[in-house]
Amino acid sequence: MVFRDDTGRREPEWLTLGQAARFLGVAQSTIRKWSDQGRVPAFYTPGGHRRFRRGDLESFLARSGPGRQQAGPTVLLVDDDERMRELVRLELEREGYDVQEAASADEGLASIESRKPELVLLDVMMPHVDGWEMLRRIQEQHGAGAIPVLMFSGQVDDAARRQATSSGASGFVGKGFDLNELVEQAKAILPV
Repeated sequence: MVFRDDTGRREPEWLTLGQAARFLGVAQSTIRKWSDQGRVPAFYTPGGHRRFRRGDLESFLARSGPGRQQAGPTVLLVDDDERMRELVRLELEREGYDVQEAASADEGLASIESRKPELVLLDVMMPHVDGWEMLRRIQEQHGAGAIPVLMFSGQVDDAARRQATSSGASGFVGKGFDLNELVEQAKAILPV
């Protein structure tokens, strides 16, 4: 079956992971998570690729899209390490936060444009565009302090901590951290 948009253009009924993520305005990792949790139905091709029915995505948006009640305050987690994102996301969701994920600064900035979070947890060390540059772009586009940013990194030296403070971040946690420390700082900045 093929749908037609408002301009009469033909659109497929089944969407790939990337198309579905764009349709919902979230990162691919987020829709993967929702699919794994059963929140968004998916079909798997014989090759193991996910496909999403447009009608299911529209129903999902109607149930939980913008303006609908969320689990809690929205946190955007930006880190290129998928395992680290999963650990932090699970802990934050356990505390009652609604967590969006991004695997790069570019994904994170796009996510902010589609759905502004109340807090950003941002890894300093990422390829291409690092956390410091992403912080600068967030402040440039939304104003310094408009979106609190908690930086984290494998660097635990005082220079990185001072750079976070001087750059306008709301906090800094060394990445060799106890996960509870990151969650506690997030809760101090943005209570559930």
